[in-house]
Amino acid sequence: MIYETLTYAVDHNVAVITLNRPSVMNALNSQMRAEITDAVGQAGQAARVVVLTGSGRAFCSGQDLGAEGNFADIDLERTLKDEYVPMLKAITECPVPTISAVNGPAAGAGANLALAADVVIAAESAYFVQAFTRIGLIPDAGGTYLLPRQMGLAKAMGVALFADKIYAPQASEMGMIWESVADEKFATQWQARAAHLASGPTKTYGHVKTAIRQSFSNSEEDQLELEARLQGACGRTRDFKEGVTAFLDKRTAKFEGR
Repeated sequence: MIYETLTYAVDHNVAVITLNRPSVMNALNSQMRAEITDAVGQAGQAARVVVLTGSGRAFCSGQDLGAEGNFADIDLERTLKDEYVPMLKAITECPVPTISAVNGPAAGAGANLALAADVVIAAESAYFVQAFTRIGLIPDAGGTYLLPRQMGLAKAMGVALFADKIYAPQASEMGMIWESVADEKFATQWQARAAHLASGPTKTYGHVKTAIRQSFSNSEEDQLELEARLQGACGRTRDFKEGVTAFLDKRTAKFEGR
């Protein structure tokens, strides 16, 4: 696929997908959703970590209501099922770690696109807003699933009903995101985090993602069984052998991602 609404680059096992419609604050239209789905799928095979970020002053302003003609005629149910679900699943089911590097405002579906990643790193000046009730909608793009799991029921209900802006430091304190970083250190920090994951035990990271995400629907017995099975798989990797050898040799492990 030729990308027109985003840029895609892979360097040192880090794939960076940059939403690139700055004139509309990287709002999501049908083409962008298809391109994100494709790019994340490609990146999951070509790199050892995937970073999603935005160009210009915003991360993503959400659904582009002006892109579909008469917005009152938009089939929201079809759009969510046919376009948003594949995009979000590409991120949550990506075999390698995913990072959202939130450089600016993340609103509506754009906020929940960011929150779908495994790790969310945001500049202090960035904010998240569940803007849906402002136009008579409920949080979508996974918002009603992600928010209560990340923040708890009380905070999730508040951010959904009041549609307040939650700036990155507050989002970090609430448990919505992993970390808030001073604007001047933001790029350096997410790049360092990405580099760390890109040099780590990639298959193990994939198993970590599976275990943690499935824990919400598993019983304790099922989760312990899953842990045992995945730990057995980790124990058969080259990276496990290298990790133990490096530990015994008192040196830094050199993981190959296999």
